[in-house]
Amino acid sequence: MTFLTPHQIDHRLNKVLLKVTKPGRYVGGEYNSVVKDWENAQLRTALVFPDIYDIGISNVGLKILYDIVNNREDALAERCYSVWRDMEDQMREHSIPQYSLESHHPAAQFDLIGFSLPYETLYTNAINFLDLAGLPVFSSGRTNEHPIVIVGGHSALNPEPMHAFIDAFVIGEGEEVICDILDVIKKHKNTDGHRDRNAILHDLARVQGVYVPSLFEIEYHSDNTIKSIRATQPGIPETIIKRMVAKLPPPPTKFIVPNIEAVHNRVSIEIMRGCTRGCRFCHAGIINRPVRERSVQEVVNAVSEAIDSTGFEEVALLSLSSSDYSNILELVKAVSEKFGEKHLGISLPSLRIDTVSVDLMDQLRDRRGTGFTLAPEAASERMRKTINKYITDDQLLETVREIYRRGWTTVKLYFMIGHPSETLEDVQAIADLCKRVLTEGRAIMGGRARVNAGVSTFVPKPHTPFQWVSCDSMEQIKEKQDLLKRVLKDRNIKLSWTAPEDTMIEAWLSRGDRNLSKVIYTAWKNGVKFDAWQEERKFSTWVAAFETEGVDPAFYTHRLRPVDEIFPWEHISTAVTKKFLFQDYSMSLKEQIRDDCRNQCYACGILPTFIEERRANPGTYWKCPHVKERSLPVAL
Repeated sequence: MTFLTPHQIDHRLNKVLLKVTKPGRYVGGEYNSVVKDWENAQLRTALVFPDIYDIGISNVGLKILYDIVNNREDALAERCYSVWRDMEDQMREHSIPQYSLESHHPAAQFDLIGFSLPYETLYTNAINFLDLAGLPVFSSGRTNEHPIVIVGGHSALNPEPMHAFIDAFVIGEGEEVICDILDVIKKHKNTDGHRDRNAILHDLARVQGVYVPSLFEIEYHSDNTIKSIRATQPGIPETIIKRMVAKLPPPPTKFIVPNIEAVHNRVSIEIMRGCTRGCRFCHAGIINRPVRERSVQEVVNAVSEAIDSTGFEEVALLSLSSSDYSNILELVKAVSEKFGEKHLGISLPSLRIDTVSVDLMDQLRDRRGTGFTLAPEAASERMRKTINKYITDDQLLETVREIYRRGWTTVKLYFMIGHPSETLEDVQAIADLCKRVLTEGRAIMGGRARVNAGVSTFVPKPHTPFQWVSCDSMEQIKEKQDLLKRVLKDRNIKLSWTAPEDTMIEAWLSRGDRNLSKVIYTAWKNGVKFDAWQEERKFSTWVAAFETEGVDPAFYTHRLRPVDEIFPWEHISTAVTKKFLFQDYSMSLKEQIRDDCRNQCYACGILPTFIEERRANPGTYWKCPHVKERSLPVAL
């Protein structure tokens, strides 16, 4: 292949950057970005977040991998993001390929292209990226001259809808496996820079946590359900078990400071991974098990290093359930005391209603600007039992009173409609509860009290207890949303909701099989991109793509699955057993709850698998022989 040089790309960029919105998205050179010697790097990785720079620059997963790869002496990592439509038009007109921000080398010149796909509405963007990079969008069309294309992230846990476009999927956590992948590529990279694609894919298929779809065969029944899934080569595991790290590695702290205003201009430190609550709708809660925590001192040190290296004035302490972190009060107090003079904003996402303590709110009382967020998810106690997020109304209202008493003027409440067995009475309960919360606020602070109600729509996800259930139809969603719009008219209650069309697209793709790849391709060919952007959504184009390919969208959304159905993701294991998930689903039908599994083990399967994996793989990524020190190389 013949590539443009970075100098040639720069020359062409100079002609177009002033013709697009926010040219700062496309130039690179940010503070703390890492530029390594291209010629001396044996392995070159392009890390891609297939959405615009403003969003992708904050992605924590890419920050972690960027740090790991650039700490290898034999490798470099550079970043790419999707370009907005105006920039794409200019790039196609002037024959500018997708390029990396650090060195402006074409993406097709890298050894490895790694996509982070945390949600399904990025699928068409990923395909568009490959096309704009000048690569065959179908993996079957790539040769030894082309990079290996991998995908990681939450959506990789059902890889089948994207199987035709991706060479390999990382199942689970990437900290260790990224080095294994690079070692395989290095082994089969020739001195002339070409890669033995077949050898690489066969070796990758033997790496724990890596799925190579071209080496698996799917057989279907006449009704389009799956009959069997099998590996086509000897020695390849029939089941791909997710990769897990025994201990959370040191978090990255030299965050890249964006050239333009980003969605999250802040330090993001993961304090805990995993969750023990067992909400039945929650995909992340299942696939991120087991719980692993960083120590208070490690988090405080990381925050200090990150603040010093970036100058950010806000810190997000990330986890699926921040208030379940064992030493949350100690942590918030330590951060507040250490950085009090700097007046840092401290963000604690995902606070539990039943574990939000007065002491914790007191620690945060000087940082009330954005309101206090709670996520009851359902408003009737019956539905909270169904989804295994049980609290009483009295508990919720008492927490709300404490929030208002401490000076927060706005309480944000997150709900979902469309849960299994939900009735219009359960939806009405959302409105009733919002009004009761506002009444509590007004009793304490009068007319200043506000309630923001965010109401999304439930989408059944793979590997969860609700993977067997149907999704609400467009008509059902609209009926429930119309009810809320009618009855929530108070000017101090702000209601937001998810467009039904967005729900349908996500629902089609979440539990899709290999047949969806042709639908995705046809939709992309007809102009579908940026599905996550409401103004860019082309719902009718999606519907037409299903019709063109002869695929029934209702097959993926509006049917209950039989107990014994083989799912498209049957060969992908989160280490939580299907038996456990179905048992939990059966309990939901009886409105039975499980307690936090920190208090009692319910034998979901994760711990035996986790322990066995650690025995088999005792090393951890930061002991990789290629990494000799944790400090980053030259940062600009």
